[in-house]
Amino acid sequence: MVLAMLIAMLVTWVKEGRPHYPSMDDGQTIAYISDVGAQHLKPLFVAGSVVTVVFLDLAFLSERWLRHSNQLASNKGRLDKACAILSIFFAIAGAAGLILLAVFDTLRHPNMHDGFIALFIAGYVISAILVCIEYLRIGIFYRREHRILLISFFIKLAFVIIELALAIGFGVCIGSKKASKQNPGAVLEWTISFVFTGYVLSFVVDLLPSVRTRNHVPQGEKYLMDQGGREEGVSIEEPLTQDSMGPTTGFYRGQRV
Repeated sequence: MVLAMLIAMLVTWVKEGRPHYPSMDDGQTIAYISDVGAQHLKPLFVAGSVVTVVFLDLAFLSERWLRHSNQLASNKGRLDKACAILSIFFAIAGAAGLILLAVFDTLRHPNMHDGFIALFIAGYVISAILVCIEYLRIGIFYRREHRILLISFFIKLAFVIIELALAIGFGVCIGSKKASKQNPGAVLEWTISFVFTGYVLSFVVDLLPSVRTRNHVPQGEKYLMDQGGREEGVSIEEPLTQDSMGPTTGFYRGQRV
């Protein structure tokens, strides 16, 4: 949703001939996302922002519940559990910032808009830092069984580093009153948003191991079984055959029927 919204806004601005909107500074030739979102595409900007952050925060809540219910590898200490809970809190704060900056646009409420931009970026960056701490701790604990946890940690760490660098540059540009700083600031804002899209998609990597399929047991359940703690009603479904080409007629669980 966020990717579709950003592309639609960018393409619309270009197709309209790259107009100079009333909210843009003199000498500014590249529109900020906020400039485009303050015009006739504001309904799209608001709706896209709401849908994006609602489902992203639901992903945070789902991840916490799936770890609690052993569908994903469970937390192993108070610190990583605290980081998980706090990451949800700051994600909700970041969500509020994105929704409010879309509603209070830069044309009619410039000061409030800038404040909500700061809330949005700070909320999700702090949330990502806390998620990194959580994933590092549980990734070390399950480093042999679930390497995907450390992979997810490095993905989110890259997001934190890149977003922090971009956010600092963006803050310098919008804080400057020089016209020469506005175009670089607009480019940085678009870049921050597309990097944020990658962060949103990274949660697919986190949630997929919880899915039960014909030949896959959820991450947390599998770990319990490997430790000899099989629970009643939980079983590992074996493939019909070891043939890499797929099921073979006349075989069931590796034996000829």
